[in-house]
Amino acid sequence: MRRSALVELESTRGPAVPAVPAVHARRLALLRRLEKQPLATAEQVQRLHEMLCYLRAYPGRADVLEQVERMLEGFAFRDDLRRHRRRLDDTGIVGTAIHYRFFSGQAQWLAARWPAHLHLDRSDEEAGARIGAALPPLLAQAEADALMELKPGGYAALDLLRGSATDATFLLQRIAALPTTSLAREALSDAIDASHVLWPGPGTPSRTEAFFGAAPMARVLEAAPVRGRPDPRAELARAPRRVRELPLRAGRELADLAQAAMVTRARSLEAFSYANPADACLVDDGDGLAFGFMGVLPERRHALATLVGGLTLRNRVPIGYVQADIVGRSAALSFNTFDTFRGAEAAYTFARWLAALHHLHGTTAFTIEPYQLGHGNDEGLHSGAWWFYYKLGFRPRSAARRAMAEREAARLARHPGARTPARTLLALAEEHLCFDVDEARPHPIPQPAALGLAAGAALSRLAGADREAAVAACAEALLRQCGLRGWGGFSADERRAWDRLAPVVALFEVGTWPLRERAALATLMRAKGAASERAFVAHTLAHPRFEAALLAAGERRAGLL
Repeated sequence: MRRSALVELESTRGPAVPAVPAVHARRLALLRRLEKQPLATAEQVQRLHEMLCYLRAYPGRADVLEQVERMLEGFAFRDDLRRHRRRLDDTGIVGTAIHYRFFSGQAQWLAARWPAHLHLDRSDEEAGARIGAALPPLLAQAEADALMELKPGGYAALDLLRGSATDATFLLQRIAALPTTSLAREALSDAIDASHVLWPGPGTPSRTEAFFGAAPMARVLEAAPVRGRPDPRAELARAPRRVRELPLRAGRELADLAQAAMVTRARSLEAFSYANPADACLVDDGDGLAFGFMGVLPERRHALATLVGGLTLRNRVPIGYVQADIVGRSAALSFNTFDTFRGAEAAYTFARWLAALHHLHGTTAFTIEPYQLGHGNDEGLHSGAWWFYYKLGFRPRSAARRAMAEREAARLARHPGARTPARTLLALAEEHLCFDVDEARPHPIPQPAALGLAAGAALSRLAGADREAAVAACAEALLRQCGLRGWGGFSADERRAWDRLAPVVALFEVGTWPLRERAALATLMRAKGAASERAFVAHTLAHPRFEAALLAAGERRAGLL
């Protein structure tokens, strides 16, 4: 039986074909046929779309790239897409709807940019009840009084009051207007946990149109994806080609692209939801591979960890996302390659991301937390995430887990084709996997959560439930210990950073430190509120006593978790 043009096109994705000119010519001919040929099913339309996205990232040849881009630009006008549009909802294809329980930062972003296209999914009756309970405090008193007397239900109440705004946009605008912290508004939004529908419209997020024009293109398009397993230490020794700070406009484009990448894949990432466009850079790694890194807005920074989010870009196309939670010279990693691009070069891009972190932030110790490995995460478990990292040199720290891993690796070597039982993977995934640049000197795993709980207990001893008074006392005491006489010269972001970090630093008994180290500590703490949090990471690495103190205090209190 003759293969269809779509099946034949998909077969050209193999690892050897980029070097075969005849395959390129056949690929181009198939693309031209499929540009005009209507497809019979929604599944076929989606497969063509994903193949086009893949070929945009890995075109193989300039004429193929030109053809692919033309087909993607016209994809919204395909008759087969229009015919199967409803069955293609939630695929991220241009012109289709997206149903998702958007998290607070995502939902606010969508409501600000496409207010007429964001709606509540009213089939979620439980969310309607939660909306009804949450609405009165968000309204004028007369409105609140009426709702509490009439009890019309959440969706009906919105229809009575929202005017020309959509139900979702009105609700989100009222939450955004609350005179409280961003974290409190997020907590309310996520407690309501509304189901949303984003209807398609001009510029609404789609995978079809996803690319970052400021990123590099490969000079030699014929280069094949790197499919072998790299040596991470060799990659760490090789610096990226170039690091470029992005101007504010490009930073905003990168942040919007990152948000859209999550929206179209029913995902959320904290570093993207609260990305800081003014703190963005582009790491050009050569051959069309790049990483777009972003810090987070000052008001959303963690007390201790520095969050760095990023998109992995191949020939300007987002092929995955990354997040690093950096504490000193250690980084807890979250890494994902989008389904469309798996099987190409995930191991290589991961190793190059480690190299970028190493050269940009001085990171020398990397950890993968249990959730990323499959602990409480079915996707991570079934994708084989634990073995992906293990084969790249990541290892558990405990002797028991190392022995279990070695036994299972030996068993698999004796029985090619065998798979690790789910119960074994679950047991292995209960512990962090670690990778140190210096194998002989494993770096302790930072414990920011344990330090946060210890700081909370200390604040309660200081002033009971009055956290404001306790934090103010910690901040003032630390100010005096560092030799400062007042808050003169502090920006609002620096003052907020100082207040957030002070309860943790109070655990370190800094009064016993030499004065020069206390003065350096003051500079370090103010850097947490700098325009870029990279300054805080750099000052931490330059203050060995501070890093040693937070690691020692975290280890002592790890049992609190």
